[in-house]
Amino acid sequence: MISVNDNFLKLPGSYLFTEIAHRVAAYKEGNPQAQVIKMGIGDVTLPLPAACIMEMQKAICEMAHKESFHGYGPEQGYEFLRQAISDDYKQNGVSLAVDEIFVSDGSKSDCGNIGDIFSNSCKVALTDPVYPVYVDTNAMAGRAGDLLPNGQWSNLVYMPVTAANDFVPELPKEPVDLIYLCFPNNPTGTTLTKSQLKVFVDYAHKTGALILFDAAYEAFITEKDVPHSIFEIPEARDCAIEFRSFSKNAGFTGTRCGFTVIPHDVKAKGAKGEVVELNKLWLRRQCTKFNGTPYIIQRGAVAVYTPEGKAQVRQLVDYYLGNAKVIRESLLKAGFAVYGGVNGPYIWAKTPDNQTSWEFFDYLLKEKNIVTTPGVGFGPSGEGYIRFSSLGSRENTIEAMRRF
Repeated sequence: MISVNDNFLKLPGSYLFTEIAHRVAAYKEGNPQAQVIKMGIGDVTLPLPAACIMEMQKAICEMAHKESFHGYGPEQGYEFLRQAISDDYKQNGVSLAVDEIFVSDGSKSDCGNIGDIFSNSCKVALTDPVYPVYVDTNAMAGRAGDLLPNGQWSNLVYMPVTAANDFVPELPKEPVDLIYLCFPNNPTGTTLTKSQLKVFVDYAHKTGALILFDAAYEAFITEKDVPHSIFEIPEARDCAIEFRSFSKNAGFTGTRCGFTVIPHDVKAKGAKGEVVELNKLWLRRQCTKFNGTPYIIQRGAVAVYTPEGKAQVRQLVDYYLGNAKVIRESLLKAGFAVYGGVNGPYIWAKTPDNQTSWEFFDYLLKEKNIVTTPGVGFGPSGEGYIRFSSLGSRENTIEAMRRF
C-alpha cells in the first residue's frame, strides 16, 4: 500500500468554512422555513462591473474566430493586464516592471502555493488570529510541526493581534524566515499605518526575513495613512512579496483572478550558498504547475483599470462599506465591542457574556438565523470573537441587524 503525506493527517478535521457550511446545512435541513442570512464567508453578492462584462463578451466573440482565437496564454499573464496593473501601482508611487507581476486564478492560490519555492526548514511567523490558508498550507508542507491542544502549531511563531495591542502585531520574539501579514486584516478588519508597517520592513532588513504581504482588501482603504501596498515603503522591494485579488473589489470571487508581485530585488540562498532571485523561481514554478488564467477572464480584469471600470468598482466597494457601517453602528448600539469595518469589509465583535466563539455562532444561527464566522476558527487569539462580513446585500444586512 502506498504512503500518504502524513502532514495532511495532522490537519483539523475540516477547513473552517467547510465546517460552517456543514452546520448551516444541518440546521436548515431541520428548519426548512428558516430565513437564514449569511454573513460568514467573504463572498460578494453584487454583479461584476459592466465594464468587465463588456470586455469578457468581446473576448468570447474573439474565441469564435480563427484569426482572434486564443489557446494557451503566457503562464505569468498577458502583458496587457500586467501593464495595466503596473500603471495602477504608479498612482501610489510604486514602480514595477511588467515581469515582476504574475497573474493567477486568485490570491488564495498564490498565498498557498508560494511555499513551493521555500525550504521546508524555513521558520514561519504569522498573526493570530489569521487567515487559515497561511497556516494550513504550511502544515501541509511540514513547516508547522504538530497541532497542540491550545490550537497552535508547535513550529509556528505567533504574533497576537488583539484589542490588548490595538491589533498591531509585535515583531517575532525569535528568529524567523517568513512573515505573513494581511492588512487590511482578515479577519479583524483592522489596519497598519505606514510607520507601523515600516517596523516590519526594517526588521526584515535587519534579520534577512521575507514578508509575504496579503493586500487582497486594499481597495477598501478609506484612511490616508494606511498603505495600499507594502511597496509604498521603498525599502520593501528587496524583502517582500505582495498578493492582490480582484475578488473583493470587482466581484471576481467566482470568476477567479488575482496576481502576485515579486520584485527582482527579492533574493534568497540555495543549499550551496548561491544567491537566487525569487522572481525566477516563481516563474519556473508557475510555468510547470499552472497553465495561466483564461484569456477571457484577463480581458475582464483589465477593464477594472479603465475610467469606467474604476468608477464601477468604486461603487461596489462603497456599497459594501455602507453595509459595514450599518453593521458597526448597529452592533455598537447593541452594546458590543466592535473593531474593523472602516478600511475593510469585515467587522470583528466581542461575544457577549463570555460565550465562546462557537457558542455565539450557534446562538446566532439558531435564534437569529444569522450565519457568522467564529473567531476561534482563525486561531486561539480569536476565541471570544465573531466575524461579520459586509459583502452581502443591503436588504439582508439591515434585516440581520434588525434581528439584534
